Amino acid sequence: MTRRLRIEWPDPAPFKGRDGVPIRILAVSDVLEPTLVDARNRSAVAPVDLILGCGDLDCDDLAFVTDAFDAPLVYVYGNHDSDERWKRCETFCPEAIQSTAILRLMGVSMAGLTWPGRRGKGGNRSERMAWSQALRLAMRRFGHFEPMIVLSHVPPRDAGDVPTDRYHRGFKGYRWLLEHLQPTLWLHGHTPLAASSEWKVQIGGSTVINVTGAVVIDLVPPTPETIGAHRRRLGVRAGSKATEPAKERAADS
Repeated sequence: MTRRLRIEWPDPAPFKGRDGVPIRILAVSDVLEPTLVDARNRSAVAPVDLILGCGDLDCDDLAFVTDAFDAPLVYVYGNHDSDERWKRCETFCPEAIQSTAILRLMGVSMAGLTWPGRRGKGGNRSERMAWSQALRLAMRRFGHFEPMIVLSHVPPRDAGDVPTDRYHRGFKGYRWLLEHLQPTLWLHGHTPLAASSEWKVQIGGSTVINVTGAVVIDLVPPTPETIGAHRRRLGVRAGSKATEPAKERAADS
């Protein structure tokens, strides 16, 4: 079953010219959601504006989903996405987001945290590398307060992970980043749905979503109350430079 979620996006700018139509995101990771295989089920999900991958979904399956919905794709690598495995997929899955790179698509800022460690067979996970990612992204976002989406494979510590399982435990560096950056959405995979009590958790003003399988997320225009709450949460005065929508950019490094 493809889960669905509606989120008020705190910035009205991405909805200009859309007549109130939500921005629809299909987030996927780890396993191909069976309901997406059937064309009748896909028609109930379409149209999709953007596909976001959180790692470890087979590259052929990721390409299938992208072709089926004819939407732009951005994804991060998971621990099983080895260089050898993905080298042959570069021609049809070219939009991997580099670690801590920042993109702006559909008027929405997003950042990717690819697997912090060696990928593939014999790979490892590195809390030190996760901290490095977190600090670099925090420095890049210094002074910028517009809402954003963070993609990672592994979740932040104690936010959608399995703390008792070292393999599926979240990263402390990511938890620090979550609390420091306060993104509107943090999307991750890696955590088996059967091993977690909740696939969606709220940490302050951030919604953390385990997209293992697939989740359809509708970003809807904000109410004045949502805009005000976002500004108060970040301690930003209305009308300040930090609340003005950032200029459209393909990538910000």
